[in-house]
Amino acid sequence: MILDKLKVAVVGLGYVGLPVATAFAKRFDVIGFDLNKKRIDSLKAGIDYTNEVMEQDLVNSRIRFTTVPADLSEAGFIIVAVPTPIDLNNQPDLSMLIKASEIIGSHMKKGSVIVYESTVYPGATEEQCIPILERFSGLEAGNEFFVGYSPERINPGDRTHTFSKIRKVVSGQNEAICNFIADVYGTVIEAGIYKAKSIRVAEAAKVIENTQRDVNIALMNELALICNKLEIDTGDVLEAAGTKWNFLKFSPGLVGGHCIGVDPYYLTHKAQAVGHHPEVILAGRRINDGVGRYIARSLVKKMIQQNMPVQGTRVTVLGLTFKEDVPDLRNSKVVDVIRELQEYGVDVQVSDAISKTEDAESQYGLRLTPYEDLLPAAAVILAVPHQAYRNAGWKEFNRLLDDGKGIVLDIKCMLARLEKPENIELWRL
Repeated sequence: MILDKLKVAVVGLGYVGLPVATAFAKRFDVIGFDLNKKRIDSLKAGIDYTNEVMEQDLVNSRIRFTTVPADLSEAGFIIVAVPTPIDLNNQPDLSMLIKASEIIGSHMKKGSVIVYESTVYPGATEEQCIPILERFSGLEAGNEFFVGYSPERINPGDRTHTFSKIRKVVSGQNEAICNFIADVYGTVIEAGIYKAKSIRVAEAAKVIENTQRDVNIALMNELALICNKLEIDTGDVLEAAGTKWNFLKFSPGLVGGHCIGVDPYYLTHKAQAVGHHPEVILAGRRINDGVGRYIARSLVKKMIQQNMPVQGTRVTVLGLTFKEDVPDLRNSKVVDVIRELQEYGVDVQVSDAISKTEDAESQYGLRLTPYEDLLPAAAVILAVPHQAYRNAGWKEFNRLLDDGKGIVLDIKCMLARLEKPENIELWRL
């Protein structure tokens, strides 16, 4: 297959797929496919509600956005970037990946190369996806079409580590296909290509990248629980420990989003399927999944200590997204804080500087209050430090708190302690 004549298709145009499509469109003609008509219409209008791609890059790109599956038949190189979340039981949900494979299999042409970027457990590409492609296409994998895996490394909101500037891991069914996939990605990746030994190695590398971060953050969260009991500040401890040259700089916090809070469950699912119980990974998951409830209960204790009534007392939560300055609400652990407070009878009002209220309502049944309409509260939880909140600093709490006094929970330690007003009690994770 000659690169100069190659047409690329990207299936799934979310936080991963759209930056991938935009990067490839600088070199190839690209078909951007998504079943969400609203998403396609907004992209055609130059609007990316994920804020990952600028309007001028969309308008000037060589991407043909479409919801028509038959258009995929024009492409010889198809990249799959659909979400792979977990279900309510923390088990992998491959439904969107399976659907994408069915669509591709029904419309791909002979000789096509399909590369999966979606996060999966080791073995999923060969055990789940390839049989579907073969069944729906009537073609034989490794002979009439070829498959590879290249784990996504998109970091939403990061303007430094963009798609082309992150080293790309690639793999293929055989050495020739791996080399070809490396050549294609190499036309748009500036940071270099790493050829994994096999598809399963590349799949495992993806889930271990984020599992390592998850376990390290779990250690910091457990440290925060201990420091709270010892009545010392976790941030002070980490600052002191960080003076050692080989100390790993992780911080405690809520662990949500589409990667760190999800990927470890893909690895543990496969581990258990082959008869191994992953104790360290699951212990880390239990700690991180419990942080939201711990934060809520810590606030309730503070309220009781200050002789505040709990039931019916208003508390403001600032920020709902899983990460600052990113509108993504998927797997937000701020919701755990809110639900726990509501179980105590607390009147919770939630505001977010960049997320849309319709997204919050559809995903969590929560109604967002515009920042300017927030009523004074007994306590404020700075859950997600969006830039707007960081810019405001302490001066806004005179308005956010009843008579300018009360309790402030600074989850990510973004407020300067030395500037704290005397009539506010500060709690940090």
